[in-house]
Amino acid sequence: MRKLSKILVIDTATKYIFLSLVIDGVEKSYIYQQGINNHSVTIIPLLDEMLQKEKLTLRDLNEIIIGIGPGSYTGVRIGVTVAKMIGYLNKIRVRTISSLALIASASSEKMVVPFVDARRGNAFMSVFNNKEKSLERIEEDCLKNIEDYRQKHNFVFISEGKPDVIKILNSDLFEEVDNIHNLKPNYLRITEAERNKG
Repeated sequence: MRKLSKILVIDTATKYIFLSLVIDGVEKSYIYQQGINNHSVTIIPLLDEMLQKEKLTLRDLNEIIIGIGPGSYTGVRIGVTVAKMIGYLNKIRVRTISSLALIASASSEKMVVPFVDARRGNAFMSVFNNKEKSLERIEEDCLKNIEDYRQKHNFVFISEGKPDVIKILNSDLFEEVDNIHNLKPNYLRITEAERNKG
């Protein structure tokens, strides 16, 4: 009997926590909810709730897709840590994707600029071409002044929305994690602590 594909998608790079369970190409269950700087407290109970709903355990998963940022420093770290822990302990394949791609997938506009506020007038941004059933990256993730970027790109800017995981799975935007210990967030900038050290 053929083993069903069971994929868990995780992203905590923004103020929203996103968990999705895709079984054989169908999104069976998802959680997309705004947090109050508490992703570290809510992610495991929410994940347990979603798996129980589908009568699954972590060991049943075949693959984890993790949004590695850019975004909130703490938020990105939480999701990546959970993905590393689950992948390592259960010997599950892990692939990474830009959190900006997940945001972009929520839009139905042709050309879209997903962004995450980085304060002081700056944002993490990139550009995607929204095809009918997939996404194509046009520009790499960057940290730039949002108004300068708006003048350069006359596209729709989007900062939130429930990701379309099927569109994401149909896209060639993943990177394989060969060694789970080497999985790192994409912060796109040094932290305040690192700046102060220098």
